[in-house]
Amino acid sequence: MSRVAKQPVPLPKGVEVHVADQRLVVKGPKGEMSVPFHPAVELRIDDGGASLTWSDNQNAQAGTMRAILNNMVQGVSQGYEQKLEIIGVGYRAQAKGKTLSLSLGFSHPVDYSVPDDITIETPTQTEIVIRGIDKQKIGQIAADIRAYRPPEPYKGKGVRYAGENVRRKEAKKK
Repeated sequence: MSRVAKQPVPLPKGVEVHVADQRLVVKGPKGEMSVPFHPAVELRIDDGGASLTWSDNQNAQAGTMRAILNNMVQGVSQGYEQKLEIIGVGYRAQAKGKTLSLSLGFSHPVDYSVPDDITIETPTQTEIVIRGIDKQKIGQIAADIRAYRPPEPYKGKGVRYAGENVRRKEAKKK
């Protein structure tokens, strides 16, 4: 049996979960999300929590659906946040409405258009904060922004996740 899927997902106040037309729908104070729901897994709502039941050969699918459900519940109740840091002389970021303008040492600024359900803030010129309710989408946007100029191993310049440890290499010997 799946150890992950055995655990019930606690439902905070104001969060509703149901399955409609093979889609898992979660509504909460921050918004609404829906994903396809596997037909071999069944959702059961108890007092204060949601649990899953499944057939014997669907352990992995049940664990995956439980993790997705937990991420959705947390997203619509609390939301998610990902922070990026920009390291390098002249490297900076500026949020302009639904566009993030990045100066990363190229001959031109890099403009990244932000989806509607995601907010991007730049508290300083070298910090980017991505917020939203979809954990996967926030992670993908952070990875896309980081991919423009990933941290290089010699000086450490580039865009990195907050708290990311970049392994540095020694410079070439004379």
